[in-house]
Amino acid sequence: MTTIETTMDQPKKTNNIAATAAAKFQNSTSGFKRWGRKSPFIRYGLPMISLTVFGALGLGHLLQGSKDIAKVKDDQEWEITETKKALSRTGPVEAYKPKNISLEEELKALQQKVDINSYEYKRIPRPNEVKSS
Repeated sequence: MTTIETTMDQPKKTNNIAATAAAKFQNSTSGFKRWGRKSPFIRYGLPMISLTVFGALGLGHLLQGSKDIAKVKDDQEWEITETKKALSRTGPVEAYKPKNISLEEELKALQQKVDINSYEYKRIPRPNEVKSS
């Protein structure tokens, strides 16, 4: 008879374990709901703020990476150009020397090219007129 009693005790224990697990699950869900009602900042505000902060940090990190890549590419292109054309930062080495030109000299050169006192009127045809030549 003792074996029958032990087998009878076993299902009671498993049922008891399942019941306590179900009770714990219900308590945890109700506790979570209660937690949200007691302090809504922890349930709603804290996740929102953390998503905003971590999202901004993550985007900043991604943008910095793209800036670094662009800088490396620019440096490589500059080195290629410099080696091909022997350039300095200002242009070809000793190839460009600007002249010191004043505005008065430029005006005199333009006046010599164009005579504004002798001109003749020329009629410009309208777009809808047909050329007869």
